[in-house]
Amino acid sequence: MIREAGPEDRALLEALLLRRIDGAMFPLSNLRTQGVGRGDFPTADFRASRFWLVGGQGVVGVNRRGMVMPLLEGGADLSGLRAAMAGCLVSGAVGPVACVRQVLAALGLDGLPARLDRDEPGFALDLAALRVPDAAGAVLVPASDAWRDVLVAWRAAYHGDVLGTVGRQAQDRAAEEIAGYIAEGSHRVLLRDGQPVAMTGFNARLAEIVQVGGVYTPPALRGRGHAKAAVALHLAEARDAGAARAVLFAASEAAARAYLGIGFQPSLEFALVLLTDPATVPPCP
Repeated sequence: MIREAGPEDRALLEALLLRRIDGAMFPLSNLRTQGVGRGDFPTADFRASRFWLVGGQGVVGVNRRGMVMPLLEGGADLSGLRAAMAGCLVSGAVGPVACVRQVLAALGLDGLPARLDRDEPGFALDLAALRVPDAAGAVLVPASDAWRDVLVAWRAAYHGDVLGTVGRQAQDRAAEEIAGYIAEGSHRVLLRDGQPVAMTGFNARLAEIVQVGGVYTPPALRGRGHAKAAVALHLAEARDAGAARAVLFAASEAAARAYLGIGFQPSLEFALVLLTDPATVPPCP
């Protein structure tokens, strides 16, 4: 049976997501920071999510921006998912490949035009095995207002290069995200000779595990190990604060090589789908 979860299901949601935590960082982080409602989103934050329980076989979440976040056990029965989620706005999906493909098909949304639709290799790291490269002369500092304009430009470029978002939408989204990074202290900037050369951050963080995201080096500064050093130094900071594990998924072969170089090992493969236009889950035929 598929049903929407409510506040009384919070412990059950956590237990199901924790079974496969490497693939559950987005929905689990959203659950822990924003809570769970029923019939509506629990807060006004864009990460606030609604959740549907798929029997005892997994969870399907969707946040305020319409990103679907599925985490399912093998053989999960999705025959009732479309009816349960009819009318929900969907802008895309992210999660383990098999889960994303199965859920989009079950919702009747597979095959829609997408500005981004790709599978990306995932990686995981026991932070006790982290290898920090020599970063002599470099300093990792929190993202701050001192670098806001530079970081907004970098993030807008990331949106264009990686996520396929361009123009005013990319600029607006970048400005919103950088403001969030600064307010939450989630991202860091690597400085060399006092100048910013790379950015890294955690796009989901729990006490025991972090998920790396938002890594960026401007094209003119690539190939010099800046991003690799930034990620490693930030992970060392997280390790020293008590985190034991890190996960991420890579957008390019160069990024994958950098992550392998600091100790990450291949893990779950992720799918990232961003629809050209948001769609509403249709009712069952």
